[in-house]
Formats: sequence, structure tokens, C-alpha cells
Amino acid sequence: MSNNVAYAIVKAGGRQEKVSVGSIVVMNRIEGEAGDKVELEPILLVDGDKVTTFADGISATVTGEIIRAERGPKIDIIKYKNKTGYRKRMGHRQQLTRVKITSIA
Repeated sequence: MSNNVAYAIVKAGGRQEKVSVGSIVVMNRIEGEAGDKVELEPILLVDGDKVTTFADGISATVTGEIIRAERGPKIDIIKYKNKTGYRKRMGHRQQLTRVKITSIA
């Protein structure tokens, strides 16, 4: 693996994601239409042998472009109590956004 690959760890919808230029990230829904630019908050930046953390004061920005809004897989929620006839069935699909990272500067 090459040492001069730049990547960053960013906050992305309540999680942390490792991103580099050209990578695609699926995160919790963010406001915006397809084609809009978004800025993500970097926590860690690695550029070759140089590592910069949030505590050191990162001056870089990570920008991306919204590709599309989508929904996650269906999650079935089933509640059941024995001998009482109680059955409850629900479902959930998480709202997601697919983002392509355009630059780390």
C-alpha cells in the first residue's frame, strides 16, 4: 500500500467514516437535492506520513456532492406475548443519503 494516499476520518450522520477523494459514502439523511455540495467535518487527516487530528486544529475541509437520497433495508419489528393473543408487527426503513467525496483540501 502506498504511503502518499490522502484520506480523512469524517463525521457523517452520527457515525465516523473513512473517506478519500472519489469514494462514495452512505450516511443518514442530510438536507439537499442531488448535485448539491456538502461539507463534512474532519476528525483525522492523513496525508502521506503527516497525521493531523481534530485536537491539533485541522484547517482542511472535506467536500462532497450529493448523488441521491435513498432508503435502507426494511427492518421488521415483531412483538408477541404468549397466551394473551397480543401480536404487533411494525417495520422501519432508515432515510439515507449517498454522497461522493470530491475534494480534501
